[in-house]
Amino acid sequence: MSAVHLPWARVRKVALWAVAVLLVLSLALAVAAVWAVRRAFPQQDGALRLPGLTSPVTVHRDGHGIPQVYAKTSDDLFRAQGYLHAQDRFWEMDFRRHVTGGRLAELFGESQVETDSYLRTMGWRRVAEQEWQLLSPDARRHLQVYADGVNAWLADHDGGRASLEYTVLGLQNSGYTIEQWSPVDSLAWLKAMAWDLRGNMDTEIARAALLAAGLTRPQVEQLYPAYPYDRNSPIVDGGAVVGGVFDQDAGPVPSGAPTAPTSGGGQGGGGPDEAGTGGGGTVAARTVTELAEGLSRLPVMLGDGGSGIGSNSWVIGGRLTATGKPILANDPHLSPSMPGIWYQMGLHCECAFDVAGFTFAGVPGVVIGHNARIAWGFTNLDPDVTDLYLERVDGDRVQVDGEWLPLQTRTETIEVAGGKPVSITVRTSRHGPLLSDASASLRDIGRRPPVDPAGSPAGVAASPQLVPGRPAPDSGTRGDGYAIALSWTALRPGRTAEALFALNTAANWTEFRAAAALFEVPAQNIVYADVAGNIGYQSPGRIPVRGKGDGRWMSPGWDSAYDWKGFIPFAELPSVLNPPGGYLVTANQAVVGPGYPRLLTSDWSYGYRSQRIRDMITSAPGAISVADVQRTQFDNRNGFAPTLVPAVVDALGAATDPSDDARVTATGLWKDWDFQQPADGPSGSADARRSAAAAYYNATWRHLLAGIFDELPASYRPDGGDRWFEVVRGLLAQPGSPWWDRQDTPAVERRDDILRSAAAEAAAELRRDQGDRPADWRWGRMHILTARNQTFGSSGVGPVEWLFNADPVGVSGGDAIVNATGWDAAAGYEVDAVPSMRMIVDLADLDASRWIQLTGNSGHAFHRNYDDQLPLWRAGQTLPMRWDRAAVTDAATQTLTLRP
Repeated sequence: MSAVHLPWARVRKVALWAVAVLLVLSLALAVAAVWAVRRAFPQQDGALRLPGLTSPVTVHRDGHGIPQVYAKTSDDLFRAQGYLHAQDRFWEMDFRRHVTGGRLAELFGESQVETDSYLRTMGWRRVAEQEWQLLSPDARRHLQVYADGVNAWLADHDGGRASLEYTVLGLQNSGYTIEQWSPVDSLAWLKAMAWDLRGNMDTEIARAALLAAGLTRPQVEQLYPAYPYDRNSPIVDGGAVVGGVFDQDAGPVPSGAPTAPTSGGGQGGGGPDEAGTGGGGTVAARTVTELAEGLSRLPVMLGDGGSGIGSNSWVIGGRLTATGKPILANDPHLSPSMPGIWYQMGLHCECAFDVAGFTFAGVPGVVIGHNARIAWGFTNLDPDVTDLYLERVDGDRVQVDGEWLPLQTRTETIEVAGGKPVSITVRTSRHGPLLSDASASLRDIGRRPPVDPAGSPAGVAASPQLVPGRPAPDSGTRGDGYAIALSWTALRPGRTAEALFALNTAANWTEFRAAAALFEVPAQNIVYADVAGNIGYQSPGRIPVRGKGDGRWMSPGWDSAYDWKGFIPFAELPSVLNPPGGYLVTANQAVVGPGYPRLLTSDWSYGYRSQRIRDMITSAPGAISVADVQRTQFDNRNGFAPTLVPAVVDALGAATDPSDDARVTATGLWKDWDFQQPADGPSGSADARRSAAAAYYNATWRHLLAGIFDELPASYRPDGGDRWFEVVRGLLAQPGSPWWDRQDTPAVERRDDILRSAAAEAAAELRRDQGDRPADWRWGRMHILTARNQTFGSSGVGPVEWLFNADPVGVSGGDAIVNATGWDAAAGYEVDAVPSMRMIVDLADLDASRWIQLTGNSGHAFHRNYDDQLPLWRAGQTLPMRWDRAAVTDAATQTLTLRP
């Protein structure tokens, strides 16, 4: 058939028609996309009806969407707070309550069943339900009216009208229906907070895994050095417990007094090698590895419990400030997320509540901030509040001191989107839930562990006797033989929620301490300042008193001598008011000197951040201002570089080839480097030179750790945090230590060999990735932050990730630096922990206070306040933290009236 020839005019007409159709379709799709995104944006101006109010509530928002709420009663105030949190962050709230309730499979299907199994086994929601009964009538009322406010918003919003995430969720789970908010949902969120700030549980697992994987006890101990009290000061410099009360003015117990059993006794059993060194196939090796892998899959709400999760806070008395009144600073270091974990807000009423600060969407009140009289800030105390117990079990009974006692059991049903419900049986010993029941592989290991039933596996506290290949009796199919139980303070009901309301209304040191006494989990360092000029510190929390052992190793559950005997009385916990030095610094370092008679933990952060802050305060050339404090919060000095750089340079200088590339690079970049680590800087500028030096230093550090510790299991390779600063510091003084010898070469390497090879490998990496000119290298090209949506941000679907994630940005700082942008040297340079917010409170003029958070106040993708604070945060800038109503009104860009 011959070709068809159309007249040119007709071809042109058809083409124009086709183009027009495509344009119309594209416009329609664009309009639909904009509609889908914007229909969930909240009304923030004008008037809305909020049922249940007794009087109108006024909400002023500034250009960053930060609401200041004015009400007549506390009921109206918290009802409005619930409504506003739901307006801006309900998807985040809904996701969190599914986490805390072990109900993720209801949202995302079968892939989340094992995660739900772990969460149901721990029973966070069940504990929250018990806590509801312990709260005062006032606290329950605040939580209930907050929930009523959330539900008033839900009455008019569902699906895509609630948040864009629900539209995306509907593509895989079209039958999901949002349920009403409950006060217990708010309480359960505090359990997730406690879990992510749980202390040294991961360290306890790691010690057991390393020992069972073949390291000797002395080798493992070498990887967990003692806190360097001689270089880095604790929070509390003196004081002692006198008559059951901590007295800050009493002379301390001599520093040689032990705080816990030494590694040769107590929970360590006999000598360090009694557990054997070949336990790679033992129950301990497999159970702790499986447990760690299972727990690592749990959603990260605040942080993963790793070394990068910490915080800075400090308070400076008026004698040292430019205003003559205290200045208080706080910046909690948590995992980055989109939206950020915090929601900024002011809550004001004609009642006891007149407070501003950082809130959690889903929880009434202010978590960190100030009222008209006092200010407070938190850092993680990081005490040892979790212990793992290896239990001997047989069916639904457990062995204790030679007798068999019943386990508590219950059945949980996990609803699965698109699938059939799954039933699990949860067993609980007197120590806590059997986490090993949450994993099929752990159940199998426990059922047939290769150990003598009369002994115990490597990494367990009691003196074990391994019998490889000899199984325990197989008497069932649900983990009979051995199981792992978790003892954790947060699984015991408490009144932490009540502490928030008490903090919000405290007016002086006495009332502040009374509020702190209620703050049980997670245990926090709390700094204090007031308008009268006082500064202080209190360490609250429910911290166990153990029988035998120090909590550093897994305990034998069958021996009651290792049980908890109670908790440290609040009166004995360290507390300081108006210290002689005129300032207090907390940055997760040791709380108090080694003479303190109670064991808080052995696993502190090692004090590099805290000492740097102390040094900057004491070396200030004059009176300290809010601007000075802001510069300190953004300080990027690497505290270990002054130790490592000379060692590397000396090793390179001893090389036989004078033209060695690494030596030339190190000499050029590190000469006169002040150890600051900015992300970038204009070519030729001081910051550009610092950034190039930092890029090379951190690449060298990463390769150095890989070279030294190549014998460690892949799951326990160094993350590069300040614990490893101390480990490597010790090894630098031991050039012939076996740690320096690489396992993959026939030669016997020594210190300088590994230092040189690390520097050479770093130079090669940077030349490959950033070009041949070292002066052009930049730390910010490696040290990348991506604020990811907690649910869809790592979906693997590019367009979906684009919808919800912030654009990647290079950032300054690093691990164990005051500007603590953490990264994992075993994984790469990407940022995995950040100063989630920064706050500076000026007690001389509350309107001169400053604040910033990581991303923005809105939880709605593409909203103008979704990530508008990120550029300011990245540059170390802050926003005014307005307090006076006139200042708030003047800065308001939107005003919403909520009417009864």
